[in-house]
Parts: sequence; structure tokens; C-alpha cells
Amino acid sequence: MKPPVLALLALAACTPAASSPDPTAPSAAAIAATPAPTPAPAPLSAADPLVGQVAPDFTATAQDGTSVHIAALTGKPVVVYFSPKDETPGCTKEACSFRDAWAPLAKTGAVLVGVSADSLDSHKAFVAHWKLPFLLVSDADGSIAKKYGVPFESYHQRQTFVIGADGKVKKVYRKVDVKVHAQEILADLGAQP
Repeated sequence: MKPPVLALLALAACTPAASSPDPTAPSAAAIAATPAPTPAPAPLSAADPLVGQVAPDFTATAQDGTSVHIAALTGKPVVVYFSPKDETPGCTKEACSFRDAWAPLAKTGAVLVGVSADSLDSHKAFVAHWKLPFLLVSDADGSIAKKYGVPFESYHQRQTFVIGADGKVKKVYRKVDVKVHAQEILADLGAQP
């Protein structure tokens, strides 16, 4: 059976005609020898704008009456962690994990400061209840949170800032998993178990 003439004409129209090579086109060998263009580097994930900056300064009173002044702590690593509310499950787990990791954390010389909107009386009770060996300060109006870019609507979003001995922010945790956070902070501080 012969193929229909129209089908042959359509096939011929789709097949490129043989032509003489273009003298200005590079040869296959030249194309193979040309190095592939270097791809543009992938954009780095945007670092937090606070990283590398001098830590926002604040002065506040801790639950034990100690005055906490961030700029005065230059020379020591500092960890400032914001939490929503004393005695809630997540905040208790986070605080107790820092307590349980206190021995290696203290060996780094770091100062740990917890910040929430709770009153100093609430902090005193929380520290006594869970035997917390670090400082808690009150930020009832969210002014400290604002300096660190921490969302605040009557309570703080859970976030942490690791400040180097040079007073500059080294690492920012805008999302915190309370189950592993103390170990992350120990690693950031170079703590030995």
C-alpha cells in the first residue's frame, strides 16, 4: 500500500533540507573545547540583619535584683532568649533544658538572660519552682523585644540571640525547637560536654 501523497509532503516539509555548512558557525570541536559558562552563585539565604551587628543594648532588672546591662557584658558571651510566659509547657521545657545544660554552659563564661513580659514576682516564683540558675528580666511593654525585632503582642515570640564576647550578634534563632535548643546553644558557644 502506498502512503498518501499529502503525508509524504507534510513529512518533507518538517525535515530540514541539507545545506552547506555556515563558515562563520563554530565547529563541533570548537564547541566541545569551549568551557561551559560558570553559573552564577546561588543566592545565600538571607542572613538575619542583626548578625554581625553590635547587640542592641538594654538595661533591665532581673528577678534577683541584679541589673542586666548588655553593653556592660562585653568580654563575655551572652545568650538572650525571649519566651512567651512563665510556667507554660514550652517555656518551662526551654528554661529547664537550659538549667539541665547549665554546667557546660557556665564553663563557657556565658551569661544567659531570659526575657518575657511576666513581672519580676512571676520570674522569682518561676526560678524558685524550677531552680533556674540564670537571670530572667521583665519586658512588660515589649521595648526590649522591639530592639531585637521580636514580635510582641502582650507576650513575646520565642526567639534567641547569641552574642559574642566582642558584643556582636553571632547567631539568631527566629524559630526555636525547645526540645533541642539548649544543645544548639551549647554548640554555638563551643561548650564541652
